[in-house]
Amino acid sequence: MTLDTIISGGRLVTASQTVRADVGVRGERIAVIGQDLAKAHPGAAIVDARDRYVIPAGLDVHVHLELPFCGTVSSDDYDSGTRAAACGGVTTVIDFAIPYGNDSLGQAVDNWHARAEGKACVDYCFHVAITKWDRHHREIKGLVKRGYPTFKQFMIYEKEGWQADDAAIYGALETLRDLGGMLLVHAESSRVLDLLIARHHKPAEMRKHGAWLHVVTRPNFIEAEAIERVIRWTRVTGGRAFIVHMSTAEGAELIRQAMHAGVNIVAETCAQYLVLDDSVFKKKDGHLYATCPQLKTPADQKRLWAGLKAGEVSNVSTDTCTFTRKQKAMWKGDWTKIPMGMPGTETLMPLVYTHGVLENRLTVNQFVDRCSTNPAKVMGLYPKKGALAVGSDADITIIHPTRKRTVDWRKLQTNCDWSPFQGWELAGFAEHTFCRGTQVVRDYKFVGRNGYGQFLKREPFAAA
Repeated sequence: MTLDTIISGGRLVTASQTVRADVGVRGERIAVIGQDLAKAHPGAAIVDARDRYVIPAGLDVHVHLELPFCGTVSSDDYDSGTRAAACGGVTTVIDFAIPYGNDSLGQAVDNWHARAEGKACVDYCFHVAITKWDRHHREIKGLVKRGYPTFKQFMIYEKEGWQADDAAIYGALETLRDLGGMLLVHAESSRVLDLLIARHHKPAEMRKHGAWLHVVTRPNFIEAEAIERVIRWTRVTGGRAFIVHMSTAEGAELIRQAMHAGVNIVAETCAQYLVLDDSVFKKKDGHLYATCPQLKTPADQKRLWAGLKAGEVSNVSTDTCTFTRKQKAMWKGDWTKIPMGMPGTETLMPLVYTHGVLENRLTVNQFVDRCSTNPAKVMGLYPKKGALAVGSDADITIIHPTRKRTVDWRKLQTNCDWSPFQGWELAGFAEHTFCRGTQVVRDYKFVGRNGYGQFLKREPFAAA
């Protein structure tokens, strides 16, 4: 057997163990793991990983690239967005194919393929958003067969035409249960949320409080009550559910209880909810930080970290949806008109590593599990992705255990002209990244190419 590349002398970190070994890559896959591989394979290219961690590359299973939203289009596309992923040590992203107007689900999928093909620098796949249950339910079976087993429903966004009511969520869970699919849910209680927004949508309040009204109108129970309902429908249908971008302590506790009761439900959180809190909305540029759901309190952060460590929070994603300062300025003092979202894929792994591992909230193995292995498992991509194992894709990231780099949006791959983490000192950036055996980052610089990324077809999930 010949090898193309040998990653030599590093500490291999998986979800369960850390060992010193070499990784031999042939073609797109890991061919061998062992000691002193260079002696037996003199023709291979050698990457020196001494004093480094060698980890399975990350997965960001919640991104929005080139998304029409809030009267504009998010500024990171499949070129800049996937370059950012690679430089952050992420080699798989999952976006959301969302129907607009009277689009079918099939048309939505085609539209998102057109965005990605020829641009993506790392691998990708899609969740499919069900926005009109009465029509879209007929297409689900065919899409599962085509390799799309994960679907999403929004409990808010009625004006956008995306909202799913309880009957639609119940029906989707039943349908996907029988097809081996999983339902992702944006869980916020729309009717009470809309009431609170209307109550505070007054010129005098907006002049006085500005972006802080985003906090006032989204108290924690807006998320918690919605999660309660999703748990209920998941339990009674026997379906499989995934709560996206969970942000509250109450939500984490509800998911813990449901999992222990045998409900087939898990939840992610996002990096920003772990490291930023709602005090940012008091800043002069606080509107830049607006997301749905919004940043919460330090107490919520503490509970989310605890849930992540215990495994009750399954993984960390970003909900990347990038808007420039000019786009964010569309709000003109009205918080209901802020384009909601922030950049984040490039800083996902460094944030969790720095504030998780280096601050003793997570072990390095738990870091790998929550950012790589478990998201691959939850989304039906393991062991192709998320593993350092013979036969797995050679998706590998090499990081220095302690070396920090200063976050500066000017040096990031994003098209955004600001960063929520500007000036932060973070370790865990990718010194080297390999995607299916091809080096896409070398010495912290992107060396890949547009169009290298491949679409990942996924199989239905096995019965629970």
